[in-house]
Amino acid sequence: MRLSKHVALIYALATGSVTGYVFPDCESGPLASNAICNTALDPITRATSLVKLFTVPELISNTVNRSPGVPRLGLPAYQWWSEALHGVANSPGVNFSTSGEFSYATSFPQPILMGATFDDELIKSVGGIVGMEGRAFNNYGRAGLDFWTPNINPFKDPRWGRGQETPGEDPYHLSQYVYNLVVGLQGGLDPKPYYQVVSTCKHFAGYDLEDWNGTVRYGFNAVITSQDLVEYYLPSFQSCYRDAKVGAAMCSYNAINGVPSCADAYLLQDILRDFYGFAQDRWVTSDCDAVQNIYSPHNYATPQQAVADALKAGTDLDCGSFYGEWLPIAYKESLITETDLRTALVHQYASLVRLGYFDPEERQPYRTYNWSSINIPIARQLAYRAAVEGIVLLKNDGTLPLSSSIKNIALIGPWANATTQMQGNYFGVAPYLISPVMGAMDDGYNVTYVLGTDITSNDTSGFAAAVAAAKEADAVIYAGGIDLTVEDEALDRYSITWPGNQLDLIAELEMIGKPLVVVQFGGGQLDDSILKGNASVNALIWAGYPGQSGGKAVFDILSGKVAPAGRLPITQYPASYVNEIPMTNMNLRPNLTSPGRTYIWYTNMPVYEFGYGEHYTTFCYKWVQAPATSYSIQALIDGGKYAAYLDVAPFATLAVSVTNTGNRTSDYVSLLFASGMYGDAPYPNKVLVSYTRSHGITPGTTATAELPITLGNLARADTNGNFWLYPGTYELALDTSGVLTSKFKLTGSAARLTSFPQNTMTS
Repeated sequence: MRLSKHVALIYALATGSVTGYVFPDCESGPLASNAICNTALDPITRATSLVKLFTVPELISNTVNRSPGVPRLGLPAYQWWSEALHGVANSPGVNFSTSGEFSYATSFPQPILMGATFDDELIKSVGGIVGMEGRAFNNYGRAGLDFWTPNINPFKDPRWGRGQETPGEDPYHLSQYVYNLVVGLQGGLDPKPYYQVVSTCKHFAGYDLEDWNGTVRYGFNAVITSQDLVEYYLPSFQSCYRDAKVGAAMCSYNAINGVPSCADAYLLQDILRDFYGFAQDRWVTSDCDAVQNIYSPHNYATPQQAVADALKAGTDLDCGSFYGEWLPIAYKESLITETDLRTALVHQYASLVRLGYFDPEERQPYRTYNWSSINIPIARQLAYRAAVEGIVLLKNDGTLPLSSSIKNIALIGPWANATTQMQGNYFGVAPYLISPVMGAMDDGYNVTYVLGTDITSNDTSGFAAAVAAAKEADAVIYAGGIDLTVEDEALDRYSITWPGNQLDLIAELEMIGKPLVVVQFGGGQLDDSILKGNASVNALIWAGYPGQSGGKAVFDILSGKVAPAGRLPITQYPASYVNEIPMTNMNLRPNLTSPGRTYIWYTNMPVYEFGYGEHYTTFCYKWVQAPATSYSIQALIDGGKYAAYLDVAPFATLAVSVTNTGNRTSDYVSLLFASGMYGDAPYPNKVLVSYTRSHGITPGTTATAELPITLGNLARADTNGNFWLYPGTYELALDTSGVLTSKFKLTGSAARLTSFPQNTMTS
């Protein structure tokens, strides 16, 4: 007979073939008569009723990520820690089977490459697929319902090893990215009655250093002005916590202005709960062992005081064991109360209520997801499309797309036959991995593959074979760059130059005189000056970490099956940048000892600027809806009175026509920047205020790109962190080169859009 899914799951658990997630029995178990099982009640009431039954030891034991539940109540154990950065990923809460069902999940490109798409709808779709697959894994006991993704710390320093996990450096771009991703993951905007899964925006806040010159993330004190905090470090979190209404938050390892993030009531209460409106059915976890780090190496408090500070500040869950070890002592010493413990657990279990954890299976469409929900055709197409759309053409003398006369390719370099390399970090088991070699073969090329050299190496013994292959080929494709051996969690860089061994091999390949294309992989940018200025390097593309279909995406672009339209989501700095500002300096604005950070403030010349990207075709542009010449600030404020928040109130929706004047179908990303001398000096170079991606513009046709702008997009912060709309002359420019511009004035008195909470506590 056919087993029900519930019976099949119990059998699987009994045989030890899955992780061990089960749902409470609200029909005949000990909790059946408790309000937690009453679907007519709200999540807070239901969770409160459950948590009231816990003894103090039971409360404490369930404040860690590997919660044991309460067996006497029939409340199952639950692992809160599952990962899904760019697909369901290996983690304590995720268990891939060795073969057959649930042995893999769709593996999308790393966020840094998906950020380069500047395609919000694509990102929402990716989130939807990842959330669906995560829920399917949970239905069969192989993952939790809570996924600790995304990483939305802005990538401000090119040396950061985890920059690959983020969408890039621009705060507005990150805000849009995370909003769409979270809405996709969770199954809608604050969806009722159930989340698809719960997403966790991390790492709150000011985290972008691993280990640099002896300063480690676990004990780093990030000194950040209120102005930089609200303009740069917090916008993506505001978008996630306030606007996208994510279900969970993660506090970071570092301290901000002397207070460890997970012990910072100003951060977790005043800003997160009160200012952003992070509701009581949402919860906060520490980064893993960050609670312990409050004690050491931050040396902020004794162990029992550290756990008390974290719990009372608002860290509901300890990813680690420090709560379990020291909360009993803190309770005994009256450093915490029973109410503190119950409040934390109500947050967590109210979230599980919203996930349908206690509700009948037959009422929940998400509980029908199964193995057939994994890597479905639309997911496979989306993984390929995300890679194609993100790849950036940095240089091209006409060699690309490759001529139809080119049949024989020498494919050389440490990324040429990459498979798992293409996934970057925080990855799961992919259904397949199409290497560049496979991608080239699929496109009909005769391929000679030679490794040539490793990512970093002093061994030149492979050079001769690479040169020999190049001499016999019609064209040479060098696939190199950096990977997790150079940039990763706990691994920052000290140099942003190409590894010398790779440049030496490229130099030998240049001398052959064949068409030479360099494909640069990796998340952090490398100084491409040598390649950019060398006529013997005919073309250069950046491909990030392109995921399961990466090799196909790369060669479909090289061959011209599709056209590149990605844009750099980060600034490519010259190599000297690492000597001009220490990683520990959190200031964005330039000064006598700093050239400034990101395209917004950097005062020197980048190698390639944020937003740069070339095409296989040409475009012309016209205003369809240009800004008016003048706007009254008071009228704009009055017009925004019905918006949820003044900073998201509309300023205007502008529109430009983009006409393809070349001979190849192509996407086009419209980036709209604002600049001007408004507010207090120093003034930013420019800021991104709107963007959109137009798809498939065929030769001779025109697409209309709508570019909405909010009041917050035009605002600047004062030294207290309040955003203001200032009078003055504003200039808008389309694209990095300003292919279309327009000026307007804001008149009247400056108007405050936000009142940022002030920190009355001293460290």
